[in-house]
Amino acid sequence: MGLLTVTLLSASVSQAETFTFWHGQTGKLGDALQALCGSYNKSQDIHVINCVGQGGNEVLMQKTIASYRTKTHPEIVLGFDAGTLDLMLSNAVLPVQELADKQDVAVNWDDYIPGIRSYYESSKGKMYAQPFNASTVILIGNQQLLNQAGIESLPETWEEFGVALTKLKQNGQACPFSTDGHPWRYLEQFSAVQGEPVATNGNGYASLKSQYVFDNTSHLRIMKDLQAWRNAGLVKLNADTNAGNYVAAFTSGECAMSLVSSGAYGQAYLALKDKTPLLVGKMPIYANTSRFNTLVGGGAIWVMKGHSDAKYQAVMDFLNYIRRPEIQIEYVKRTGYLPVTQQAYQQIIQSDNANDSAFATVKVGVQSLSEPGNLNTKGIRLGFYVQFREIWMEETQKAFTGQQTMEQAIKQAKVRGDQLLERFARTYKNHTLP
Repeated sequence: MGLLTVTLLSASVSQAETFTFWHGQTGKLGDALQALCGSYNKSQDIHVINCVGQGGNEVLMQKTIASYRTKTHPEIVLGFDAGTLDLMLSNAVLPVQELADKQDVAVNWDDYIPGIRSYYESSKGKMYAQPFNASTVILIGNQQLLNQAGIESLPETWEEFGVALTKLKQNGQACPFSTDGHPWRYLEQFSAVQGEPVATNGNGYASLKSQYVFDNTSHLRIMKDLQAWRNAGLVKLNADTNAGNYVAAFTSGECAMSLVSSGAYGQAYLALKDKTPLLVGKMPIYANTSRFNTLVGGGAIWVMKGHSDAKYQAVMDFLNYIRRPEIQIEYVKRTGYLPVTQQAYQQIIQSDNANDSAFATVKVGVQSLSEPGNLNTKGIRLGFYVQFREIWMEETQKAFTGQQTMEQAIKQAKVRGDQLLERFARTYKNHTLP
């Protein structure tokens, strides 16, 4: 029996249910998600999904936890990458693979792209959440501005990157590169690409008792380079740009290059497609080092405990629907996110539209996720990681504004991060990693 047959059969024997899906998507990404929910409701006349935006991923996490405590929680939530361990250990979620098994719904979990699947599976390979809006880090460039400076392709090493910045500046480009200096790019993705650890125990995958070690890797090198480039007027942070936001500064044509999530590509493409072609490449690495896989960003759909079997049948019908290759592909076109299954990926790259600009992130993104990996490149599975990101940003911003050195910032972020990990380990001292 095929997956589509199973999906239709499950819907035919289900009673009509209305269920709720909370997400943190905003702007055009939020619009695309609402459109997807609308297409599901139109695709069948049994169930109704209410998709409710919560104004951002951090706010979503807070509201999800609070609502579960008061038993007012939704059936499903779109949890983002940094909240994975907190959700796994919350005792508030029903593993999605367990849900499928209970309903005798056949799902080929191995069809999920390995670099995406590993982020949301247990140590025994059981899927806890269904990957949905996958992204990874990419380097994008304004071809017109780059060509004017004599640059024909995006740099592949950080050394080449520095040279390109200087060429752009010398050619009169006021903003060679825009960034927000976020840890997702310069700590997590950078460390993965270099094959280096963020924390011990495979970034927390092997034990709840982990410590941060990024202060002793080449992470400090990229942060010092970023600071030096900014001081030289080669790099602009959010507040330095006219647009006030690094992505908007690129999409407006103010800045020539930016390091972004593949999920931001759609916004850039829509804004610049009539003005200039966009170049898309992988995150640079340092010369004479080996390239490893990037990490998956975006999020996955988590099923919350405490609802009826009838509600869960409706949820499973929706999860089956969004797994369909044609539904994934339409969402990729609207957002710049990556397909999450091999089946959808193969359909894109084998289609007549494989080289269409709307799919420019797909080959680069999936190739980047599929580079060789090691114990440090499976992902981040560290407690209170949402709070740690805020600490890291706070300390590095102090360095960018001259309140402390970058060495002091990285060291202080490590010390404060370890305190969070110690508190998390105490909180879950009687728990084991799933």
